Amino acid sequence: MNVELIRKSLIQIHPIADQIAESFYARLFEINPHLRKLFTGDMRRQGTMLMTSLELAVSSLDDPESILPSVKALGERHISYGVKVEYYAFAKEAYLWALEHHLRDEFTPALKNAWGAAFDALVEIMSSAADNS
Repeated sequence: MNVELIRKSLIQIHPIADQIAESFYARLFEINPHLRKLFTGDMRRQGTMLMTSLELAVSSLDDPESILPSVKALGERHISYGVKVEYYAFAKEAYLWALEHHLRDEFTPALKNAWGAAFDALVEIMSSAADNS
């Protein structure tokens, strides 16, 4: 996974994070409408938390030990919200779509692959929480 490529993309993503989050949730609910029921709170706040968590996690992917406890805790919280491991594939698809939608030509195949690998790595850690519950 190309962590440096992801870090560089965060410079473009950060100023439009709210828009990306909004597009992510719209796409997620379009792909799988029944997931909408898992989200009962303020979606703007939810989007901010999503983008902040992703930024922090991916910026530390080259030192996974440093983020392991917080990402596992995030996985445990998602289990308590009713998130099933198989839902993460929908989230990955929606997130990559949102990035492509907003970054347009800047979202190169290499960047898509890097973000896909980063998402997979985070999901693997989060899913380990489900395995231990």
